[in-house]
Amino acid sequence: MISTLLLNRYELLEKIGEGGMGIVYKAKCHLLNRFVAVKILKSELNNYEDFVAKFRREANSVASLSHQNIVNVYDIGSENNIDFIVMEYINGKTLKQVINQNVKLSPRKAIEISLQIAKALECAHKNNIIHRDIKPDNILITEDNIVKVADFGIAKVVDSSTLTNSNNVIGSVHYFSPEQAKGRSVDCRTDIYSLGIVMYEMVTGQVPYNAESSISVAIMHINEPVIPPKEVITDIPEDINQSILKALEKEPINRYRTAKEMVSILNAIKEDFDLKLKLYNRSMETTMVMMAEPLVVSDTEHDFTTVMSQVAVPENPLIKKDRKVPSKDKGINNNKKRMIIVGSIILLMIIGIFGEYLSNRPSTAVAAPIAKTTVPEASMKLPADEKKLVPSLIGKAQDIAENTIVNNGFLIGNISSDYSDSIAKGLIISQSPAVNASYEKNGKIDFVISQGQKVVQVTPQLRGNNKKE
Repeated sequence: MISTLLLNRYELLEKIGEGGMGIVYKAKCHLLNRFVAVKILKSELNNYEDFVAKFRREANSVASLSHQNIVNVYDIGSENNIDFIVMEYINGKTLKQVINQNVKLSPRKAIEISLQIAKALECAHKNNIIHRDIKPDNILITEDNIVKVADFGIAKVVDSSTLTNSNNVIGSVHYFSPEQAKGRSVDCRTDIYSLGIVMYEMVTGQVPYNAESSISVAIMHINEPVIPPKEVITDIPEDINQSILKALEKEPINRYRTAKEMVSILNAIKEDFDLKLKLYNRSMETTMVMMAEPLVVSDTEHDFTTVMSQVAVPENPLIKKDRKVPSKDKGINNNKKRMIIVGSIILLMIIGIFGEYLSNRPSTAVAAPIAKTTVPEASMKLPADEKKLVPSLIGKAQDIAENTIVNNGFLIGNISSDYSDSIAKGLIISQSPAVNASYEKNGKIDFVISQGQKVVQVTPQLRGNNKKE
C-alpha cells in the first residue's frame, strides 16, 4: 500500500500502526500540503456489507466532533474497494508507550491525562457517541502533552463479536466493562468504567484484572472485586484511589453518572490533592436510585440520550463543597437537607435495631468487644522509613505480583505452587506476610501460585460387571 494515492490526493508514506480493524498510515495530503493519518479498513472486513455501512455511518458521526482532546477526522472515502478515514496526524506517543517507558505515572500526571480524556468523552457523549474501546493504545500524547483520543465510534461494531473469535475483543478485554463482557447494552457509563481501568494502570503500572485467557479476564470483570489501587501502590493519594474505585463500580448506576460529573471531580482533585472526596457509599446509592425515576434497560441497543433522560443527575454530587444559594431558595434547600439528614438517621436506626435483633444481645454487649480490640494510637504509628504496608498479591499473575512487590519497596521471596479450586491457574493463591501487614522495607514477600484444580483420575470398578455377549 505504500505510495498508493487515494482519491488522487492522499499519498501513503509509511505504516505507523495496526489494530484489529484497520491499518494506519502516515500520508501526505497534496491538496493542502500537510501530513495526515489514514486508517484503512482491513480487506477481509470489506466483504461484510453491514460492517462497512456501520463503519461509514459511525465515521461520519465522529467527523462532526470538534474538540482539542479528540483526534480530528478530516475526510472519509472509498476507492477500489478500499474504505478509509483521513484523520489528524499526531506526532507523539500512545499512552501505552508512555506507561511502558515509565512503569507507572505519578498521581499528578495521571490526573492531568485522565482529565483530558474525560473532557473528550464529555464532548462525544453530548453528541450521542459512545467510544466503547477506551484503552491506552487509543490515547495519543502530543509533544506538547496534549491528550488526543482516537478511534471514536468505530469500536461500536466490536460489541457484536464474540470473545472467542475476534482479535478486536482480545486486544481490549482488559478494559472491558462488566456489561460489555455480559453482552448487554451499553451507555456513556461504559466509557467511564474503561477510563477507570486506564487510570488504574497509570498509577499502578498494571491493569486490575489479568489472566492467561481473554475469557478469564472478562469473567473477572463480572465477578471479581477490584483490588484498590492503594493496596497495590500504598502512597497513592486517597482521593485518587476513591475516584478510580467510583469509576470501576460493577453496576453502572453506582459509577459517575456522566463524563461531565467525572470531569468536575478530577478537576477538583487536580486543584487540591487533599480535597477529601465525599463519595457515596452503597447504601446512599441505593437510596438515590429509589428516589429517582427507574432506568429502563432493554436488550436492544439504546443511545446516550435515551439513558440520560431517565436519571436525575446532580450537578456535582461527589465534592464536599459549600455553595452560595440565593436567599429565595435557602428555605427549600434547607428543608431538603433536613429531610436527607432525618432520613439517614432513621435508616441508621433501623439498621442498628435490626442488627441488634439478629444478634439477640443487649446493646451494651456490642460495645464491649470494640473497646477490647481498640489499639492505642501510639502503637499504630510506625517509622515511615522502616516499615510499610504489604500490598495485595492475591489473584494476580506472577509478573504483576513481582512488579507490585518491587514497586512498593520489598523483595521477592520464596515462590511455590499448589492446587486451587477457586483461583485460576497461574494466579496468586496466598502470600506471606498477609495483606496490609506492617513489614520492614526490603523484606521478602513469599507467595504461592495456583496450578488450577487438581485432576483426579478415577478407575472404574469393573468387578461383578461381567457382560455376556
